[in-house]
Amino acid sequence: MDSILEGLNSAQKEAVETLEGPLLILAGAGSGKTKTLTHRIANLIKHGVQPNNILAVTFTNKAAKEMRGRLWKLIANESDGLEPPRSFMPYMGTFHGIAVRILRIEAEAIGLDRNFVIYDTDDQVSLIRRVMKDLKLSDNKNLKPKSVQSIISNEKNQGNGPEEYEAIAFYPNQKNIAKIFKKYEEEKAKAQALDFDDLLIRELELFSKNLEIRKKWQKKFQHILIDEYQDTNLIQYNIVKLLVGEKRNICVVGDDWQSIYSWRGADFTNILNFERDFPGAKVIKLEQNYRSTGNILEASQKIINENKTRTDKSLFTEVGKGEPVDIESLRDETAEANFVALKILNMSRKYPDYSDFAILYRTNAQSYAFEKALMGFHIPYKIVGGVRFYDRKEVKDVLAILKLIINQRDKVSLARVVSNVLSGVGESSLLKITDAMDSMSDSRPLINPDLPEVLKGGKAKNGFLRLVNFLKSVKEGDLPSETIKRVIEYFNFRELTDDGTPSSEERMGNLEVLVSNALAYEGLNEFLADASLMSSADENSAKNSVTLMTIHSAKGLEFPVVFLVGMEDGLFPSSRASENESDLEEERRLAYVGMTRAMRKLFLTYAGSRYSYGSRNFCMPSRFLIELGYNPYGSSGYRDEDGDGFTDFSDSGFGDFDGFGDDDFDPFPEDVPVFEG
Repeated sequence: MDSILEGLNSAQKEAVETLEGPLLILAGAGSGKTKTLTHRIANLIKHGVQPNNILAVTFTNKAAKEMRGRLWKLIANESDGLEPPRSFMPYMGTFHGIAVRILRIEAEAIGLDRNFVIYDTDDQVSLIRRVMKDLKLSDNKNLKPKSVQSIISNEKNQGNGPEEYEAIAFYPNQKNIAKIFKKYEEEKAKAQALDFDDLLIRELELFSKNLEIRKKWQKKFQHILIDEYQDTNLIQYNIVKLLVGEKRNICVVGDDWQSIYSWRGADFTNILNFERDFPGAKVIKLEQNYRSTGNILEASQKIINENKTRTDKSLFTEVGKGEPVDIESLRDETAEANFVALKILNMSRKYPDYSDFAILYRTNAQSYAFEKALMGFHIPYKIVGGVRFYDRKEVKDVLAILKLIINQRDKVSLARVVSNVLSGVGESSLLKITDAMDSMSDSRPLINPDLPEVLKGGKAKNGFLRLVNFLKSVKEGDLPSETIKRVIEYFNFRELTDDGTPSSEERMGNLEVLVSNALAYEGLNEFLADASLMSSADENSAKNSVTLMTIHSAKGLEFPVVFLVGMEDGLFPSSRASENESDLEEERRLAYVGMTRAMRKLFLTYAGSRYSYGSRNFCMPSRFLIELGYNPYGSSGYRDEDGDGFTDFSDSGFGDFDGFGDDDFDPFPEDVPVFEG
């Protein structure tokens, strides 16, 4: 018992020793929730509960593996070995993983073959594509398989099947999706297949309709523990409620302040309503933070306290106030990236490992400026949860068209354009075109109006003619940025990048950044050469690299030094948040998550102007900075003069370009080297 309680603070000990009845553990950022949950399971086992009678739900397989290993070290004897056997804690895992295990056992009760197959997202999209072909809907440009898959998944997570969706379908596209939805489900049933959504839906059906089986599993799971409870969706929430037995031995751990996944169905009110769902539940707050300094905690708490819908917690730390939180305004996105790169170099004596630094942004489209600055200063970096800017699909598609402007013999680029951009041109048509190109003389343009004549006509010929006509229209002196704008408009990339998912807008944002990047170039050859160099540069994936990632990807991680960048209204919080209070509160929770990734030093930066939607736009500092008490027009000096934990900046307004007459503002003093890129 001593080893289980060793190293725990008083709140953690109370949670570990509370073994009966409903328990809500509100765990603040960096408060050791995983440790608490692991030690509580160990304590249950020490008190005689068998591991296979414990249901422990995590949100990732990685988290389950880590927790299983830590738990084994707590309870195993020396003779048991270092690694837990596969049979240890069989019901520790994700909601989907546990659903598979239960459905394999109980499949027959709901008319399901025990050997059912599971379709992943790619399988789903492939099936939907085939269904659309069968229904003669493949040529409908407004219906894309990925978009349809996303809509179907969203409907199923709300508890709607084909019949329910058909009943509310009004517009022609909705009616077509209803047909696809119905046939998609029929085809899966024929194949005895389930998609990811089905796993939870069928598990819920099993426990809802079969009282005997439900009681069997209630008896089986003597104790239920759910991690990240704030991220459960409606179906997961209902499954949990059905599995809780008469003794109500359920323990949920989470932090509503860190709920940032509503776009994928998470409902943070589940954790807010726990006491309503389980009257008499004990509530324990883990408020001691082991990650961040006092100033970082104070700043992050100032932000989250602006939310009206939340629980009350007051985080504290015993490591001291630490360094002030720096707020820095820069002239534009290039200056912002250069500032961050220079700051990393300047801090390298204190933090010699580049892995101590993280740059967190709201959208992946922001990464380019930082990639370029870091490469220019020879600072190794890695992108987590994303790909390098010039390796992103939509960017490479546009670059392929630009390469064809320069070199019409480039069959690799032509194949990419045919595959991803042109409508109606398939593999067989591409083969005919390339064969005809091979037969032409070197002096003749390889892509010319006569070339499509090798095709018999129809969509393939028309699609290829569109490409030929565009290539003919580009003049030698056209600026790269203007050419890219024309490519995006002519080939309708807004539609090509729209697959009905939340990342569609981000993909279009990447193309806006591409236009911005090209503004610095006068010739297409020069621009493409630099793009190729950045795309082919060796990515240092070693541990000693600066980490670039979105704030969503950073959840659960920590770094000694964090740069939270792009703190501008319309970017962070996003423009959509201004229309809806609940969206704004989620953006505020996202800011809280980003800030609390920092252990020792936190920088908040924003740009006075940023290129977007085809032009350079002036930016206002994020309202989150204003909520911190930051005055963008103040002049209180580069010091923590008032002891509030924030570094203030003299003349830290927007600069000459903003029309406020801040003539003295200079984001680049003469004694600071500036990377021109």
